[in-house]
Amino acid sequence: MTPKFNYVVCSIKESNDLSVLSIDELHGSLLVHEQRMQGQHIEEQVLKVAYDERSTRGRGRSMYRGGRGRGRGRQTSNKALVECFKCHKLGHFQYECPDWEKRANYAELDEEEELLLMSYVELHNSKREVVWFLDSGCSNHMTGNKQWFVELDEEFSHSVKLGNNLRMPMEGKGNIRLEIEGITQVISEVYYVPELKNNLLSIGQLQEKNLAILMQNGECRVYHPRRGLIMHTQMTSNRMFVVLANIVLHASSTCLNVSSNHLGDLWHKRYGHLSFTSLNLLQQKELVQGLPKFQVPTSMCTSCMKGKQHREIIPKKSNWRATQQLQLIHSDLCGPITPESHGNKRYVLTFIDDMSRKLWVYFLHEKSETFMTFKSFKNAVEKESGLSIAGLRTDRGGEFTSKEFIEFCRIEGIKRQ
Repeated sequence: MTPKFNYVVCSIKESNDLSVLSIDELHGSLLVHEQRMQGQHIEEQVLKVAYDERSTRGRGRSMYRGGRGRGRGRQTSNKALVECFKCHKLGHFQYECPDWEKRANYAELDEEEELLLMSYVELHNSKREVVWFLDSGCSNHMTGNKQWFVELDEEFSHSVKLGNNLRMPMEGKGNIRLEIEGITQVISEVYYVPELKNNLLSIGQLQEKNLAILMQNGECRVYHPRRGLIMHTQMTSNRMFVVLANIVLHASSTCLNVSSNHLGDLWHKRYGHLSFTSLNLLQQKELVQGLPKFQVPTSMCTSCMKGKQHREIIPKKSNWRATQQLQLIHSDLCGPITPESHGNKRYVLTFIDDMSRKLWVYFLHEKSETFMTFKSFKNAVEKESGLSIAGLRTDRGGEFTSKEFIEFCRIEGIKRQ
């Protein structure tokens, strides 16, 4: 390892048992740390690449003075001495390497749909239990760990064809609960492929869930329409986007328990708040087996008291009436009315002055016209009377509770009832 990984090596030694640590787990941990390192040195990498493009027209190793170097310092004009970083052959740079095209792999489903896995990795590669690859060519999310599923339909079975003509059996699909950046999310319709060594998140399937995916400047961001940014990762050295996630096997739940110390109160609740007179009758006549003797509790049952309460009588007359014009305006909207009027209007909006009982009637095409109509009504009656509307009483209809309606009344000093 290069010296920049010294603190990573120390961290791995201290936090893991090296006698049981597998190569696969070590490789996955180093991959994540490498991704974080690259995020801290983005500006330095951009400047280095810009310099290399001006001086060498690509990335590669140059051979000069009888030795092999990294291409820094004096560069040779002889392209035959340049070694490719990808295939380690002489005569071309990395961006010209033909192996980039030769190693593109894909996988397809035998039945109705096609799964393209452009990020397919051979079976002997490492299995990263908490690393998920964002794959733009994969039709569905896939994993090879059955224990991660909170729900799994094992009747769903197909096979996946890979780019090297191998076939993998697909033995079900279900849901997995992931914790990404501290937020627990349910990933639905995940395919279970036992032989798959990498976990794949389909970008196409994420977009079907109305998620917005932005890939720019070596970063990938996934946005939820209501919760905002939910995933953020940076491109690795092999041009992949990986997401580090924790598997949540069981959702936390709370069980509430109601207990009572008084025996009479307990049986009173068990019988649906039956009166204690009836409970004593059941016990004395032995109509219920196992019903013990108990004393009537001195405390009152709050649930029974609330159940016996009556609503207040609606008064026939209002306790308060306006003493001045426009001190209180009543308003209501009626509709839609069938059939429509000759002017294609379906709603009737009324305004009533509480003192004079004068009525204004407006006919509307849509409910959304209520706010503009009220503003026109307000300007007309206030100029006519020389007074201002002090209060407005309505129901809780959406035409009266919109943000712009409430904000307008607040600015104009109109009290809402």
